[in-house]
Amino acid sequence: MTIRVPFKEAWSGEADCRQCTLRESVLFAGLKETDFEKIHQPINQFVLQPGSSLYHAGDRGDRIFTIRSGVVKLVQYLPDGAQRIVRLVRTADVTGLESLLEQPYEHDAIIVQQTEVCCLPTATVQALSQDNPDLHVELLRRWHRALREADAWLTELSTGPARERIARLLLRLVRDQDPPVCTLFGREDLGAMLGITTETASRTIAEFKRQGLLSELGGNRYRVAVDDVETMLDD
Repeated sequence: MTIRVPFKEAWSGEADCRQCTLRESVLFAGLKETDFEKIHQPINQFVLQPGSSLYHAGDRGDRIFTIRSGVVKLVQYLPDGAQRIVRLVRTADVTGLESLLEQPYEHDAIIVQQTEVCCLPTATVQALSQDNPDLHVELLRRWHRALREADAWLTELSTGPARERIARLLLRLVRDQDPPVCTLFGREDLGAMLGITTETASRTIAEFKRQGLLSELGGNRYRVAVDDVETMLDD
């Protein structure tokens, strides 16, 4: 179900937005209440299930998306039809920023875990950005963050032995999580993220569980022994 929330109510915390990452996100932290007096388009807020698409590569979109909760994978396809996951978008992240430049979306954005999304009209964000320099600067920061994340995926998760790639992925998934618990993806997604075969992904996860680096909690959720994983990478 889609909920249409006026910008002003979302910013002020009304309309059941107390937990909304839009309100807490620094993307809009510099806005003043008077900024919202000019905005008439509402935010579309909705929940998507695993396997559904948020947008497709090549679509010329007019929305950017703030992730309230959940995980979205950004996918590109190789000439042979194989998929490669180039980045994950998680809670409080913003995706679809290329639409602000009137460019088509560069990836397929596919839901990995049940995800709640706020859909923000590009025209609204552009108008606010023109009048509010803090928002303009924050949008640049978001671009920079996405670039750093893409660089990290290339350097940390696409090089080295499979054990090291999976170990680095685990540390990224539990970063800023207390306790260090994450939901792991299926072996096909792990292979597409890390550029390894599905068999290698399954074998390595099983090995990590035997070694106590991963403790299964049920529902494909695992506790990561962060210190032990970091020690393994340092050896």
